Amino acid sequence: MGDLLIEAEEFEEYGGWVLDSQFVMEMGSPYLLAHGSGRPVADARTVVDIAQAGSYSVWVRSKDWVPVHHPGRFELSLGNKRLATEFGGNGQDWSWQSAGDIELNAGPLEVTLHDLTGFDGRCDAIFLSRDGNEPVEGAGHDARAWRRRLRDLPDDPTPKGPFDLVIVGGGVTGSVGALVATRLGLRVAVVQNRPVLGGNASVEIGIGPRGERGTTVAEAIARTPDGDLQVGRLLEAEPGATVFLHHQVFGVSMDGDSINSVDACEAVSGREIRISGSQFIDCTGTAILGILANTPTMFGIEGAGEYSESHAPPERLNQHHGHTIFFRTRIADDPVEFPDVPWAIEVAKDFADLGGQAEAPGKDNGDGPVAEAFRPPEDDKFANLTRRLTHYWEYGQWCDPYTEGEHIRDHLLRAVYGTMSNIKILEPEKWANLEFDWVAHVPGQGEFRRYIGDHVLSENDIRNHVKFPDAVVKNSGAFCLHHPIHEDYDFRLKNWTWDERDDEPFDIPFRCLYSAHVSNLMMAGKHISVTHVAGSVCKFMGNGAQHAIATAAAASIAIKYGATPRQVHDNHLRELQNLIVDTLGAE
Repeated sequence: MGDLLIEAEEFEEYGGWVLDSQFVMEMGSPYLLAHGSGRPVADARTVVDIAQAGSYSVWVRSKDWVPVHHPGRFELSLGNKRLATEFGGNGQDWSWQSAGDIELNAGPLEVTLHDLTGFDGRCDAIFLSRDGNEPVEGAGHDARAWRRRLRDLPDDPTPKGPFDLVIVGGGVTGSVGALVATRLGLRVAVVQNRPVLGGNASVEIGIGPRGERGTTVAEAIARTPDGDLQVGRLLEAEPGATVFLHHQVFGVSMDGDSINSVDACEAVSGREIRISGSQFIDCTGTAILGILANTPTMFGIEGAGEYSESHAPPERLNQHHGHTIFFRTRIADDPVEFPDVPWAIEVAKDFADLGGQAEAPGKDNGDGPVAEAFRPPEDDKFANLTRRLTHYWEYGQWCDPYTEGEHIRDHLLRAVYGTMSNIKILEPEKWANLEFDWVAHVPGQGEFRRYIGDHVLSENDIRNHVKFPDAVVKNSGAFCLHHPIHEDYDFRLKNWTWDERDDEPFDIPFRCLYSAHVSNLMMAGKHISVTHVAGSVCKFMGNGAQHAIATAAAASIAIKYGATPRQVHDNHLRELQNLIVDTLGAE
């Protein structure tokens, strides 16, 4: 057969392009992103082998991410021939675009992607067909099977394990849980869908963890000189830990009400693995294992009448905390031009305040430039939202975070780019040398679905410091509730609530940390069994790490007795509590 599929993620040299694998569940594949913040990035290159000389039909899967304006255009070269077709400018969402036919010789062929704009052009794959076949569209089963066949990948995942414990999600929460579990002698697999550990605290985003710490958490979140978290090196030193980076979980295998294994796909190679285990902890923040297992979950904001919460709205809202884009600016030695971006100003409108930028990994609320012509008066009701408040760059509160993640990220990028343009236009002399130092292409994740445990923690449980007999760890912090959307700018919050209560830590019961529906599944992080209001404080990464400590300890006891987490609660609770307090550095 004369068909050849060239996956962009398998390019030998990315040049200035970056691998974007965060929306695989939405659009079906990782892709290369020309994320240059307005400066065309260096070419991406690879070499493939053409088995037979002849005429080949050329197809490229790309996305026009702002139709009409087409900011993400790029070109393709095959050998020494640059094709006339521009990709990323056809007005279509993810789709295969034909570039006609080309004569190719047998042997090595250099394939090159040329970015034309620096504004987030994206290439998923290139398909060459000598037989006139068309590529399979979409992200479903047929498309995945077609790609596996052309890449000569097996139909069935390769078995890995069995492990005592499988942790899905390698943010601060999952990483700490894995560290604790391995030190308790368990064989642990960590499955992380990013190339690094740390999640929202990683070098990709860099938010500083809030909430409870304790010695184990403090050890894990200490930063290396390059800004990364220390926990990666700590796990490398643990013989019982196996870390699967850049693996997206896409399926689970069930035996009755228990999970046998999870299926995951590696971003670059496309190889699928099946990881089996006895106990599972979901630390993704997205409740992905529960969703794949079709277990009931909670979503949105409960109405005041459901749990009698003072911070709840009168009626239930199908709304959630949105995603956030982080960025940094700097003053260059010489003037820096910024391209015309009418497609970004459509979103930014007249907003001209880049305050609240990231300073460095772990320092996320630094001052930024603001055009004097935009600066609101000190008594303006919006003034308190314009300075040193990174998280006010937020969008997607009414979008589906599972299917519209790329749209949410892209909307925020347009807001940031448009704001830079406005500042330059309003005060060209003052900000002539202003440029972006860094704009994240990975947003800080907001709120997703939440699990249902044997207890749902509420605002009143926290505010009243309810003494649960199954309390296992402490959490701390304020109720942090985001209220969208500002009347003029949909990427800014209208306001938020920061209610510090009495500023005292509160108890987390173990019944909030295991699923009421899947017998060997626990959870840690912002998707534990809580209401939206309670989750607004439990979501802090330090707090999630405390959940992970408790669930890692529970996994060790469950393995010891051949028990489920609920049975650990019913029969071995005191042993669990003593293990957490006495040996794991929890507070």
